Parts: sequence; structure tokens; C-alpha cells
Amino acid sequence: MPESIINDAAAAAAFKRLVRHLQHRTDAQNVDLMGLAGFCRNCLSDWLAEADGTLTKDEAREAIYGMPYAEWKAKYQGKAKPEQLQRMEESVARNKK
Repeated sequence: MPESIINDAAAAAAFKRLVRHLQHRTDAQNVDLMGLAGFCRNCLSDWLAEADGTLTKDEAREAIYGMPYAEWKAKYQGKAKPEQLQRMEESVARNKK
């Protein structure tokens, strides 16, 4: 489906639902999201800040994480395993194609 078919209200609702889902699924580590899909919460934060034009990086991250980024990292972020990092690197390389 071409992007132009998706109206702004539907896109906004879907984005908000995705954000709520990621805030709920703290077990889904960013390194795993990057390894599988080539994007993570930080990417969403960057895209939000870029699209908004007024949010700082920290404000956008807090909007996506539902709390300050440092707090989320301390509570939920585990240490990445070598195989996770390898998958992430391979996935990120696919983004550049």
C-alpha cells in the first residue's frame, strides 16, 4: 500500500499505539529490535524529533520511552551479547542499501 493512502490521523494513531506497545514491552531490547528490524526506540525518537522540529533529542526519547532515557536504561537495558551485536551490525548495514 503506498504511503500516500494512509491518512495522517490513522498514521498518528498507529504510531501512538506502537509507542505504547514498546513502552509496555520493556523486554524487547533495542539491540534485538535493531538486529531484526533495523530500527529501535532511539530511531523512533530521532524520527520524532526530526518530524516535530521543536523537540530536543532528550525530549523525544522521553516521549518514546515514557521516562527519561537514562532511567529506562538503568531499569531495563541488559548487556548486549556478541551475537546480538553481530545481528545488529548486519541489519544496520542492510539499511544503507
